[in-house]
Amino acid sequence: MNTIGTLFRLTLYGESHQAAIGVVIDGVPPGIPIDEDAIARALKARNPDAVGTTPRKEKDRFQITSGIFEGRTTGSPIHVMIENKDVRSKDYDHLRRHPRPGHSDFVAHRKYGGFNDHRGGGRFSGRLTAPLVVAGSIAKQVVPFSFSHRIKQLGTLTDMTKLDPYLESVKAEGDSVGGIIELRVDDVPVGLGEPMFEKVESKAAQILFSIPAVKGVEFGTGFEGITMKGSAFNDTIEDDTGKTLTNHSGGVSGGITNGNPLIVKVFIKPTSSIQKSQETYHTEHGRRETMEIKGRHDVAIARRAPIVLESVLAVVMADLYLKHLGNESALHETQTK
Repeated sequence: MNTIGTLFRLTLYGESHQAAIGVVIDGVPPGIPIDEDAIARALKARNPDAVGTTPRKEKDRFQITSGIFEGRTTGSPIHVMIENKDVRSKDYDHLRRHPRPGHSDFVAHRKYGGFNDHRGGGRFSGRLTAPLVVAGSIAKQVVPFSFSHRIKQLGTLTDMTKLDPYLESVKAEGDSVGGIIELRVDDVPVGLGEPMFEKVESKAAQILFSIPAVKGVEFGTGFEGITMKGSAFNDTIEDDTGKTLTNHSGGVSGGITNGNPLIVKVFIKPTSSIQKSQETYHTEHGRRETMEIKGRHDVAIARRAPIVLESVLAVVMADLYLKHLGNESALHETQTK
């Protein structure tokens, strides 16, 4: 429920307006140098000073309380805590009776009998992605892969040089837009992943769909391949390294990495909390009523999402990599007997 991974394993805790949020990371091998400045840069990328992003500006000063000593991992669980400072809980008081459309307010109240912390979305808040970025930053320092991302589209916009004025116009309407983000992992060897339930796509999709607002994940060419025939979609193997002439499969064959870059595209839905008035059911009055949403929200949450998505993909890749090393070691021992 709150833990994911086998060898690189993390447990997430906290809620949006509680005193702190954080993560416990277990399974990190000892002796790995950890660059805390890289963690800080990743957290800053999650909450930039940019048009279309939330005015809530947490400083995200993190505290590492265990698992790292003199700049290197000790082999013990790593605990990282981030305090919540910039909260306005009163903005959410009305949500107990008037749940927001597109949000978790209604289902959370029903599931937990009203005992859930509704402030700022509570456990369902994007605020919980901050410790995931920390975990992903550490994961990147465990694996020998290169990670990158780019925003392919925001709403109807595909030219990112016009991003700021486009988002200003959406903001003026009191509305929001979604986006498509492409993730890329280079230098991935052949052999990560297993058939059936441990496929690279299966593991990656699980953690990517754990991020609030993610509504679609595709690998390689993805759904655009519907117009292609098999002769065009098939990736011709070029040499003994597994390199292919095209990469429609996104670096994965049979659920196992094939030596080509891992390519993942993710759809982030438009932010549900918008300034424009909306109608939604009022549980106390028993009818639909107009809602004016308070609080500080993103016009395009997809503008802040790339580093989050890249980070959680890194978490999965670290887990798969450590398993791969174990499998290679076991295979080598078997072959030398």
